Amino acid sequence: MNTRGLLDQLLKSGQDLLQQHTGKGSGSGSGLGSGLGGLLSGVGGKALGAGALGALLGNKKTRKLGGKVITYGGLAALGVLAYKAYGNWQAKQAGAPQREPQTVDRLPAAEAEQHSQAVLRALVAAAKADGHVDERERELIEGEFTRLDSDAELRQWLHTELNKPLDPADVALAAQTPEMAAEMYLASLMMVDQENFMERAYLDELARQLRLDPDLRQELEAQRQLAG
Repeated sequence: MNTRGLLDQLLKSGQDLLQQHTGKGSGSGSGLGSGLGGLLSGVGGKALGAGALGALLGNKKTRKLGGKVITYGGLAALGVLAYKAYGNWQAKQAGAPQREPQTVDRLPAAEAEQHSQAVLRALVAAAKADGHVDERERELIEGEFTRLDSDAELRQWLHTELNKPLDPADVALAAQTPEMAAEMYLASLMMVDQENFMERAYLDELARQLRLDPDLRQELEAQRQLAG
């Protein structure tokens, strides 16, 4: 599967979605005011990505699109923020050996693909944290992702993820390294409304299952805030 390319396109498409929402874009979409149907009517690579992201967000619309993480650079930007957070946390560990964080922006293709699958898995799960993804919305999401990528294996993978019961412990199994755990948590932060009790509870349990050090979690949340 080429999850890396799909995820990068999806994240970068947030710029188009934000522009539609604010009325600053020049695309043909009618904006979020016309509902999900308006998002799904776009044409072209980024418009399709915006449609897929809009479908994934559902009624959250643009309120938690991840600020600069999504708007400026997609997957690489997420890796940079995770790198900064991990590095800051590591520097505060007295006596701990210092090493270069191996985040998704600093990896060869095969390893970056593993990270990308983990991040996309986290995004899909976080989108379900408020319980809004029903059968019709799952079909819309799958349809939009199919328009982005015709890979049958990837479509089946997405179908499986969308139809799984929400389980933070299962999501956390994808984190094979501490850096992957950091990226997955950061990606989840981009998707949720922390003022929503269900979504905040999901984040808390995800952090526990990812075995994130509380100080590292704080650094990740700080980087998310700095990103806007």
